[in-house]
Amino acid sequence: MSILGREKEQDVLSGCLKSMRPELLVVFGRRRVGKTFLIREYFNEHFSFYTTGIPDEKTRNQLKAFHESLISFGDQTNTIPRDWFEAFRRLRGILEGKTVRRDYSSGKRVVFLDEVPWMDTARSDFKPAFDFFWNSWGSAQKDLLLIICGSATSWIINNILNDKGGFHNRITRQIQLAPFNLRECKAFFEHNGIRLSRDNMIESYMIFGGIPYYLNLFDKRLSLAQNVDSLIFDDRGDLHHEYERLFRSLFKRPENHIKIIETMAGIKKGLQRTDLVKMSGVPDGEGLTKALRELEQCGFIRHFQNLTTRHNNTFYQVIDPFVLFSLSFLRDGKTKTWQAFLKSPGYYAWRGNAFEMVCLAHIPQIKSALGISGIESTEYSWRSKQKDGGTQIDLLIDRRDDVINLCEMKCTDKAFEITKEYRNDIINKVDTFLREAHPDKSVHVTLITSNGLKENRYTDVVQNNILPESLFQ
Repeated sequence: MSILGREKEQDVLSGCLKSMRPELLVVFGRRRVGKTFLIREYFNEHFSFYTTGIPDEKTRNQLKAFHESLISFGDQTNTIPRDWFEAFRRLRGILEGKTVRRDYSSGKRVVFLDEVPWMDTARSDFKPAFDFFWNSWGSAQKDLLLIICGSATSWIINNILNDKGGFHNRITRQIQLAPFNLRECKAFFEHNGIRLSRDNMIESYMIFGGIPYYLNLFDKRLSLAQNVDSLIFDDRGDLHHEYERLFRSLFKRPENHIKIIETMAGIKKGLQRTDLVKMSGVPDGEGLTKALRELEQCGFIRHFQNLTTRHNNTFYQVIDPFVLFSLSFLRDGKTKTWQAFLKSPGYYAWRGNAFEMVCLAHIPQIKSALGISGIESTEYSWRSKQKDGGTQIDLLIDRRDDVINLCEMKCTDKAFEITKEYRNDIINKVDTFLREAHPDKSVHVTLITSNGLKENRYTDVVQNNILPESLFQ
């Protein structure tokens, strides 16, 4: 196996093989996050049966592809299945055969159905047939591990995990595969011979997120800036059109999702639902609720509460680095190359906001650096009610041990130096927060930097200093 990281996920897969019961494992996550790679590498592609759905194809071609897989695993029927009930009946025949392939270590029959959402085409009988296959036969096979996988996270959640019919309480295990964190990105770069400084690794996360497929496209002979130009800004680059493909691969009707994302990305600090409706043109109602839920399930956005009016002041914010980068620099066509944009005023403004997204993706690492990994907490952003001279706090860690960490995030080329003016600004933020939010807890100012903190007479305002190395833990 050549799997980097993914320790928890590998533990789940190991548990499935050691289990003495039938296992139905659901693996889901956004496009390009490495779901198929994880399963195929872990099992060394030694499956009792493997097939994958085809994007944007009708039922006939989905069944044709399934038929080709059946043939390759020993089925001798020459005709394409008439429907999904016949397809799964023939699959059962393969799995009951004496020559069925089994996992070397456990002896289990391992079935991998990849990109299942694509198989469920309009007016097909895929869902009831799959339901019948598992409930009438699969759920009684103690040596069966059935893995279903898909990038269309909303389909997986709505049709499998939250199903009220045949799959209700039938899923035995699930893996929601997340992007790499910085530690895993560093291991990935080192494994592939890509030499990047710590600053470059952080900046690569600001642009590509922790999406393994994107990182795998890096040319180790090029600098980070050259890779960005080659992959994203070049008209022929592998990721030049990735943003356009992204939502259409995940959602059958992505128009509202795209309107929401593009509206929300224009207000980097987040939008309330009422403002989102006005600015996006997406009508308020169940359609908007569904789209917001699906975008959050896929990891593109987050919602958070304003602590001052927690119950009726929900904000929504885009947090996916690649989406934010694409919307900032590709859509208007003003930025021609990343190398030319580097070190410009616009670059430094972007980098400050992008570093905040990196920190939001590494809350566990920040908590570990604070020594509070085992303490329950809730993370929020907060806005002052003041219209003039109000303040914004992008990250508050509200802890069960009666402390709130007020986090300031700073991305600089050198060690960050607190000036008298910045010290006064922090004091004002704390005072405003205490006055408006009335927290019954201590407030600790916590500084998270990309290049450390330079000690001077103004650093006394900071209670906790999180060094960049902590983000890589």
